[in-house]
Amino acid sequence: MQENTQKRYRYTQNRELSWLRFDQRVLEEAADPSVPALERLKFISIFSSNLDEFFMVRVGSLFDLARMTPDDRDNKSGWTPEEQLHHIYAVIPGLLTMKRQIYDAVMEELGRSGIQDVDIDTLDATELKRVNHFFKQELLPVLSPILIGPNHPVPHLVNKRLYGVALLDDKKGHKAIGLVPMPETAAPFMLLSDGKRYVRTENILLRWLPTMFDGYMVKERCVLAVTRNADISFDDDKFDDNEADFRNQMAKLLKRRDHLAVMRVELNAAISAEFRKLLFTIVRVETHQVFVDTCPLNMRYVFRLIGELPKDLSLRLQYPVHRPRWAEDFRRDQPIIPQIRQHDHLLFYPYDAVDPFLHLLNEAAENPKVLSIKITIYRMASSSKIAQALCRAAENGKEVLVVMELRARFDEENNLEWSKMLEESGCQVIYGTEGFKCHSKICLITMRSHNKTTYLTQVGTGNYNEKTNAMYTDLSFMTVDPVIGEDAAAFFRNMLVNKLDGEYKRLLVAPFGIKTMLLQKLDEQIKRGRDGYVCIKANAVTEREVIDKLAEASRAGVEVQLIIRGICCIRPGIAGETENIHVSSIVGRFLEHARIYQFGRGESAELYIASADLMTRNLNRRVEIACPIQDAELRAELRWILDAQLRDSAKASLILPDGAYCRKHSAEPFDSQDYFLHTSMHKPVEPVAEPIRLAGRLQKLLRRWKA
Repeated sequence: MQENTQKRYRYTQNRELSWLRFDQRVLEEAADPSVPALERLKFISIFSSNLDEFFMVRVGSLFDLARMTPDDRDNKSGWTPEEQLHHIYAVIPGLLTMKRQIYDAVMEELGRSGIQDVDIDTLDATELKRVNHFFKQELLPVLSPILIGPNHPVPHLVNKRLYGVALLDDKKGHKAIGLVPMPETAAPFMLLSDGKRYVRTENILLRWLPTMFDGYMVKERCVLAVTRNADISFDDDKFDDNEADFRNQMAKLLKRRDHLAVMRVELNAAISAEFRKLLFTIVRVETHQVFVDTCPLNMRYVFRLIGELPKDLSLRLQYPVHRPRWAEDFRRDQPIIPQIRQHDHLLFYPYDAVDPFLHLLNEAAENPKVLSIKITIYRMASSSKIAQALCRAAENGKEVLVVMELRARFDEENNLEWSKMLEESGCQVIYGTEGFKCHSKICLITMRSHNKTTYLTQVGTGNYNEKTNAMYTDLSFMTVDPVIGEDAAAFFRNMLVNKLDGEYKRLLVAPFGIKTMLLQKLDEQIKRGRDGYVCIKANAVTEREVIDKLAEASRAGVEVQLIIRGICCIRPGIAGETENIHVSSIVGRFLEHARIYQFGRGESAELYIASADLMTRNLNRRVEIACPIQDAELRAELRWILDAQLRDSAKASLILPDGAYCRKHSAEPFDSQDYFLHTSMHKPVEPVAEPIRLAGRLQKLLRRWKA
């Protein structure tokens, strides 16, 4: 029994530790001296934000599981929730040490360009006067100092809000805790006179904190932040029976998020045992949940700082400005709908501009032949041109159906607001299906001309979000294929009636279709043995049945190439198990987000794009769509993308048999993202002859003939 158990975990690893290894690679990108200095600072900020979310969601979820089902075991490691938490908390101090070292190196480099996070004690009298004025005029009026005592109960500590905290002594020697919340309205930093050096606001607060507790001596002080469990449950049976509107239900539920248990406490400096003892009567956590991080505890200010630095300096220390190209197989001067009628199109964000799709929606909104637009929305930009086009279509009398996912984590409030605006414009908004998040990316335009109904369908791998379209690598497929159009129409009908097991001819729809297809296609390659080939690009691999089938393919001699950005629970290179599986991961300027599945080699290969990662949640608990790509040119474009990413030796790392990452090395490093920036996958369309010029030539010939 024990032998079988050990074998079960022989080629897998825990998903949480795999994720932490991914985030470490984000941090390592900040250590790369070839990356511009301000971009390196961004990577540290992204690492910190990722870690915040990890504690809020994954650690929070494990914390709940440890209480509710303590004996459950992870099917990739065999660990209980408590054991997983133990391993997670053990890894974090090492990551924070690495972060400190890299942050110091980056700030030293920025300092050579005059950009400095200044210690207040080093300021001259003039600058100190300016900072003091900032404190008195901008900060002090909105501060609310709290003395923790019998008459002042412990306040609620808001998730990731910064607090100035002091150990106080009164005249009788009694100890107390002083607490000053950082106002949410306060600017995160103050730029000094040269416009390059700055003082973070929490340091200003800390400097003048003693002035806010008259009658007390400040013995110690520090900055504190807590990270709370944000893994709120969206189980339908937890909603009030008498609450008919799901949107109102969601608004109520979101209010609970900020009151869940504390998962982590961060301090910006080490404190005495005395201070710690008193402090943690306020925040009740275990010792292993407390971390000293001398870097800024909240690094969301970085992007604002970059925006306020002198423009010439800021541009010099970032990647060159990227302006997405207009896809060469689209004519700019022609309507989009007729061009898609001529042949299928594929956009590759952020290298291709999203503009052709925006033009498509705007054309559909105005075209009298368009009857309806139906679309799934998971995440939208706060200022969305896509939403504006949908509203205009509804106002023009088109039927507009929006399947809005209100449970998109941390975008719930934005989606709530957009759902209201869309409804006010006349759109029909539904909120997905019971118990299943709708993560699909599909848009269907229905047209009628000469008593004939036709469809134009767009299927993508990324969200309908212009902001992320400029930062994430994603694919957008557009076709008038009638079979795909009929499938799309059936999909939306099924969503309206909560039918998840609908039948489709071409599209694959999770939770019933995609996993079945993956296992079937893997079986087909297994039958081919050493002639078999699989290449999958995704963000994560966690689904146990898929992992075991990939291992089976490896044992059959099939070459398996996985390009996995983040979590990868399969360990490649294990003799007799996964020795034919190779896993690479790319972390670079853009966030790799596209999903591509390839089965077989060359022109005969079957290729799909999808919204789904190879995760249990995507394949079993979400509504996802995968679409086969049958056009020969587009299939060649997908193979071109995969081939380039497999060749990457500049930003790619390989996963080793123990689950750790090792950077690829090459005498001539190849950066696939940089290659895509400078090389288009599209063939330019043939220029259309201008009729007026042809007519002119004919006129000349006619005049000569008459003469």
